Amino acid sequence: MGITSFYFLLFFVITVAVYYTVPLLFKGKGQWVVLLLASIAYYLLSGNGVLILYPLFASFATWGLLKFLKKTADTSKRRMVLCLELAALLGILIFLKYTKLIHGGSIATPLGLSFYTFILLGYFIEVYNGLAEAGESFLKTALIGMYFPVMISGPIFQIRETGKQFFERHKLNYKNITFGAQRMLWGFFKELVISERLAVVVNTIYNNDTEYPGAYIMLGTVLFALQLYTNFSGCMDIVIGASECFGIILPENFTTPFFAKNISEYWRRWHITLGVWMRENVFYPLLRSKMIMNLGKFLKGKLGKKKGKQYTTYVAMFILWFSVGLWHGGEMKYVIGSGLLHWAYIVIGELTLPFFTWLFGEKLKINMKGKFADMVRVVRTFILVCIGDLFFRADNVPHALRMLKESVSTFNPQIFVDGSLLNLGIDIVDWGIVVVSLIILACASVMQYRMENAKAEADNNYKNVREFIADRPIVLRWCIYIAFLFFVILIAEYGPGYSAAEFIYKDF
Repeated sequence: MGITSFYFLLFFVITVAVYYTVPLLFKGKGQWVVLLLASIAYYLLSGNGVLILYPLFASFATWGLLKFLKKTADTSKRRMVLCLELAALLGILIFLKYTKLIHGGSIATPLGLSFYTFILLGYFIEVYNGLAEAGESFLKTALIGMYFPVMISGPIFQIRETGKQFFERHKLNYKNITFGAQRMLWGFFKELVISERLAVVVNTIYNNDTEYPGAYIMLGTVLFALQLYTNFSGCMDIVIGASECFGIILPENFTTPFFAKNISEYWRRWHITLGVWMRENVFYPLLRSKMIMNLGKFLKGKLGKKKGKQYTTYVAMFILWFSVGLWHGGEMKYVIGSGLLHWAYIVIGELTLPFFTWLFGEKLKINMKGKFADMVRVVRTFILVCIGDLFFRADNVPHALRMLKESVSTFNPQIFVDGSLLNLGIDIVDWGIVVVSLIILACASVMQYRMENAKAEADNNYKNVREFIADRPIVLRWCIYIAFLFFVILIAEYGPGYSAAEFIYKDF
C-alpha cells in the first residue's frame, strides 16, 4: 500500500476518523491504541505479513531489556544490558540488510527496518543515559517502534522530544487537520508531479550512459539530485503532515538543503534526524572511547596539541561517515557516495581553508563575506553533492567512475537546443510541467529559507510558508489551496494502470 496511493488515503482518513471518535466513547482514552492497531494493519496491508515479527521482536527486546536496566544501578550490568540491546537490534539489521545484498535481493526485509531499529536503539540509549524514562508497557514500546507513518522512510525521532505525544489525548483541532492536509498535498506535488517525471529522464540516461555521454550525464546527475530531494522530502511532507493530523509533531528532516554553503551545513539540512542520531550515538561516544583518546594522546605528542586534536577528530569522522555510508547500503557505491566522499570534502575543505582565505581575501582582495561569494559556495556545494549522488545512483563504483569520465570526455552542449531532450522519455508538455513545477518549488524554498534566517524580533516572522499563506485574506488563501489541489490532481503522474515508483529511501 504505497503512501501516494488512493488506498493509503482511504486508510488514513478512516484512521483519523476512528482516532478522534474513540476518546468520545471511552472517556478520553484509547487514541494510542488506535495508532498501534492502525500501524499493525498498515504493516500487514503493505504485504509484510510474517515480517511483522521483526519489529515486534525488536520492540519486545527493547521493552524487556529496559525493564531489567531499570532494576539495576550496577555500571557493569547496565553496560551488559546495553550490549545485549545493540547485539539484538543491530544483529537483525546487519543480518537482514546485508544478507539481502549478498543474495542479490532475494531475501525479504521488513518495512522500515533501519528506521525502527534506530528509533528503538535511540530510545534505549536515551534511557540508559538518563535523558528519558522507560515505559512500562510492551504495547506502548511497540507503538514507538512501529508508528506507521514513520515506517515509510523516517524521520528518526527522539523519545525525549516526541515520544510522549503518542500517549497524550489529542482533541480534534482545525489547524492540525488543515495544516497537516496542506503539508501532505505539498508532498504529493513533489513526488507525483516532479519526482516521477524526473525519474523517467534519470533512468533513461543512467541505464544507457554510453548512448548519452557528456552533457546528458551532467543533466541526468543534476536531475537525480532534484529527483532524490523531491522524492525523499516529498515523502517526509506526507509523513509529517499525516502525523500532524493526529496532533503529533514529528521533527523536520529537511531545511532547504540546496542553500547550504558547505558540506557540513548541507548535512545539517539534509536527512537531519539521521545526522543527529549518528552524531549523538556514534560520533560523540566514539570521541570519548578509549581507542580514540589514546590515539589523541599519541598524535598530540607527535604533531602538537592543536593538530593532534584535529587529526584525531578526522579519524573519528572517518568512522562516522563510513557508518553513514553503510546505513545506506552495504555496497561500496553507498559507502563512497553517501559516506567517505563527504568525509573527504569536509576534511579537505578544513585543511585548505587557510590557503584559500589568504588567496582570495588577502591576495586577490575578493570580498569573501558578500552575497556573490555565498552564491559561489552554494553552487560549489551543490556540484560536490551531485558527484556523491552519481555514485549513489550508479550501478556500482566502476559504473560511477565510467560515467564521471564520460561526462567530461564528450563536449555536446547543443543537446539543450537541438531537441535532443525530447528523446529522454518525456515530451515537451512534461518538460514544461517540470520547469514550471521546479520554479514553484524554488520560490517556496526561497521564501522558506528567508523565514528560517529572519531575526526572531522581526515583524511578520512566519515559521513556514503555510503560516504565511494562512495569514492571507480568506478568499485569496482558499483560491491558492483549491488551485494547487487541482494542479496536483490534473498534472500528477497517476491513474489506471499507473504505479508510482517506490520511495528511494523505503528499503533503508
